[in-house]
Amino acid sequence: MIPTSTPRSDPRSNQLLATLPQEVWERWQPYLEPVDLVLGQVLSEAGRMSAYVYFPTSAIVSLLYMTEDGGSSEVAVVGKDGIVGISLVLGGNAMPNQAVVQSAGAGYRLRAGAVTSEVQRGGIVLQMLLGYAHSLMGQMAQTAACNRYYSIEQLLCRRLLLALDRVPSTALMMTQELLANLLGVRREGVTAAALKLQRAGVIRYQRGRIDVLDRARLSQRTGDCMGTAVAA
Repeated sequence: MIPTSTPRSDPRSNQLLATLPQEVWERWQPYLEPVDLVLGQVLSEAGRMSAYVYFPTSAIVSLLYMTEDGGSSEVAVVGKDGIVGISLVLGGNAMPNQAVVQSAGAGYRLRAGAVTSEVQRGGIVLQMLLGYAHSLMGQMAQTAACNRYYSIEQLLCRRLLLALDRVPSTALMMTQELLANLLGVRREGVTAAALKLQRAGVIRYQRGRIDVLDRARLSQRTGDCMGTAVAA
């Protein structure tokens, strides 16, 4: 097992692991390895196979589209709601996106072969993972639509809400530079949008930490961006 310095969380803090049938849980439990997921850690590279899939419990992982000139833009977010490596266990030959830890925390990893073997059995685990894959594709479609039609302030509000849904507090450790990279926009745009939200009393920003003071108003400021393409 990999030693961890982060307090070990219950594997079933991850929603997918929590829904496993008991017989599957008993097969997987001995092989689940607790891991610290460190800010900036690359869990998988685009176009390459990965030996493991990851189940975050308190960490957040960004799935990034990488351009030929080295640029990147976030297409989806994975936290305690899901799995990093869904394409591998559903028959993909390689990861389509780079997976990078965006918010440090705890998680568990499992060899991809163990999940693939379970998928080949069919039944509820396959259905569960197909359902998650569908929701992830919906999130990607939503991101594409929002990036095309919405303002930087609305994109920032949506991104903060996505993070809030995956952490146990209202405090987010995120720099403006990181947010600009995730959104694929200029840092100055994020700075202006964050300042506007702070002046309105929606957030408080200080030294890479964003405290959400009013989630309801944050949600209102997304327009309908959070609802775009959910049914896709």
